Amino acid sequence: MNYRGPGRVRIDHKPHPQILHPQDAIVRVTRSCICGSDLHLYNGNVPDTRVGMTFGHEFTGIVEEIGPEVQKLKVGDHVLVPFNIACGKCHFCKQGLFGNCHESNPQATAVGAIFGYSHTAGGYDGGQAEYVRVPYADVSPTVIPPGMDPDDAVLLTDVVPTGYQAAEMGGIQPGDTVVVFGAGPVGIIAAKSAWLFGAGRVIVLDHVEYRLEFVRNYAQCEAYNFKEMDDPVLFLKKTTDWMGADVCIDAVGAEAEGSALQTITGRKLLIQAGSATALQWAINSVKKGGIISIVGVYGPTANLVPIGNVVNKGLTIRANQTGVKRLLPRLIEHVQNGVLNPKAMITHRVPLEDVADAYHIFSEKLDNCIKPVLLPPSARG
Repeated sequence: MNYRGPGRVRIDHKPHPQILHPQDAIVRVTRSCICGSDLHLYNGNVPDTRVGMTFGHEFTGIVEEIGPEVQKLKVGDHVLVPFNIACGKCHFCKQGLFGNCHESNPQATAVGAIFGYSHTAGGYDGGQAEYVRVPYADVSPTVIPPGMDPDDAVLLTDVVPTGYQAAEMGGIQPGDTVVVFGAGPVGIIAAKSAWLFGAGRVIVLDHVEYRLEFVRNYAQCEAYNFKEMDDPVLFLKKTTDWMGADVCIDAVGAEAEGSALQTITGRKLLIQAGSATALQWAINSVKKGGIISIVGVYGPTANLVPIGNVVNKGLTIRANQTGVKRLLPRLIEHVQNGVLNPKAMITHRVPLEDVADAYHIFSEKLDNCIKPVLLPPSARG
């Protein structure tokens, strides 16, 4: 896949990736996903997304070649590759903050490196391709357990850990009311995971009816269309006895709908880091002393956020890129035990050659698309 500018991707031929460091591996891709955060790149909302880049930070593949210092993988291993590119040895990796690795993206003061996610995240090519170079191959890539469906495995590279960490960061206590903004794949998993942490009530807000219906069935939660409400914050206050939710999760990020001001300034004029509508609603609808968990992606510039309400309400805000490696053992167990069923979210399996169509379908929310997976030619044989 080759990015040609906002709203334009196409298939192109690139040189075969090479081992550039003794700790590299070359992986032949078997599955790759299009993520909601890829749409922020596709639509031009993330700075320094350069023409010619290959997107894709959710992929599985077969190890084809390894550098001389790789010890934990061998040629022929089928691996799931977390979206974080992490060295495993720096100050932040040692704390389990694999999304903040200081070695893989040393010019940054915030995020670590991410496969296929603009030069703000290191400029590494991603997995919406036939082959990909995987740095620090002994750190994050994980051999897919015997018997695990690759469709489940590919969703453990980002979507499932991110939704799960969204619930974890919420500090959910038994009986809590949890509100999730966004019924995309991450919001769906966040809603499902909220029950695992003891939530007593889970509410999801979105504006796309087929996604609302999906999350009701998948996560056994309440789901409402905010476009049918005069004021979503007032609705949430009223349905929580005017107290507000205990925990609010922003699983939308830069392309949230629902506010003309936020849409114009954050999505059209790009004078802020995306539309912060979901975050504003979360701040205003959570209870005093409540917790906001943010996993929706915003660009690395300022946003119109009601910070005065955060202070006056005594809120705690927790946010980060997910440290996938830290969560994998627990999530693999949840999948193997049937607690989580990631592959049920996959609605479209698309040949890699048709990537432009896949982006259009996912971006425009056509054909009841929840999660598209791209299949390279060698994976369809």
